[in-house]
Amino acid sequence: MISSYTSHFQSLDRLLYETRQYWQLLAFDHLTTPWPELDDYLLQLDEATLSALDRDQTALQHALSAHIPQLTQISELTKINMPLRDRPELPFWLSNGIKGRKVGQLQDFVAALNERELPILEWCAGKGHLGRILAYQGVPHVDSIELQAHLCEQGTHSAVHQKLAMTFHCANVLTEPVGHHFKPRQHAVALHACGKLHQNFMYEATQVGCEKISLSPCCYHLFTSDEYQAMSDVGKQSKLLLTHNDMKLALQETVTAPSRVAKVRKKEVLWRLAFDALRRDITHSTNYVSVPSVNKAIFSGEFHEFCHWAAEQKGLELPQKIDYQHYLAQAQKRQKVTERIELVRHGFRRAIELWLVLDRVLYLQAAGYDVTLEQFCEKSLTPRNLLIQATKRQ
Repeated sequence: MISSYTSHFQSLDRLLYETRQYWQLLAFDHLTTPWPELDDYLLQLDEATLSALDRDQTALQHALSAHIPQLTQISELTKINMPLRDRPELPFWLSNGIKGRKVGQLQDFVAALNERELPILEWCAGKGHLGRILAYQGVPHVDSIELQAHLCEQGTHSAVHQKLAMTFHCANVLTEPVGHHFKPRQHAVALHACGKLHQNFMYEATQVGCEKISLSPCCYHLFTSDEYQAMSDVGKQSKLLLTHNDMKLALQETVTAPSRVAKVRKKEVLWRLAFDALRRDITHSTNYVSVPSVNKAIFSGEFHEFCHWAAEQKGLELPQKIDYQHYLAQAQKRQKVTERIELVRHGFRRAIELWLVLDRVLYLQAAGYDVTLEQFCEKSLTPRNLLIQATKRQ
């Protein structure tokens, strides 16, 4: 019998494969939009409309579906249930020191777990904020696994001070044996562990046969090879070949980014495009060449300083006289093109994330678990709001 998650995955997989020319590309590679059938629509969009569509996935998919009809089905397939639950009240001494939206994320995650009976294994725990809330709620014990020793020390200090049943274990979960921390009678939890970190978590938990496994995945590309290796047998049959660039697209929903972050990002893209135009003139190259990531502080300086830094990274000697304003003006025109290419790609970002998450759901089902998938909180708290919960079949 084919599970509903299998058919869900296969439908999404087929639609993403059919539409891959719209999302499986790099915007910076193109000087003009690569879809003539979309040019009239994209070029008439003003900046306010473009920004509004980029912030509203449903509206964006609806607008683009007139030109890409598969997006109507994709929009339906990416609707995931979000049960209404009461948030647990937290005393000030427990929530103090947890920044901004993180408190709401943790409250909603804990409410969804609804755990009181099983001991907890907290994966990639940081200071153990999640584990402390679960311990306060009354779970028998929390074992928290974390890489950074100073975070383990801070977490231990807080747990002892607050009389919470927690033990921290400092370990590199990518390189050190950690299987002994997992137990059959245990609820293993991971909130926003990145890429290979949560994949290792799933592998270890299923190998031991933990009674319950709950995770909200994040940053699917991190610590993995550039070509995505599917986890489930169904995923391995897909014709889609996802790269890091495709997986990063799943993370480009920025509903939680402050306006100043968005402004810096816009300036960064402009400067990178302007430097690319300068580099093309110097080298007579027609291909985009990426420049490494850099501390964002550089974008509060001057454009010519950025150009000298970028040229050094690429082993390029700059001429003494450069009309920097000329290249910034070129980049402003090209930025309109890249923003419109990105807008089209963004119509598929939730679908790609769901494809990756369903691959994990199917892996857990095949390992002998009953699995549910839901949204555990509003996107305004975090766009990474998908929660996989698995219970070992008897």
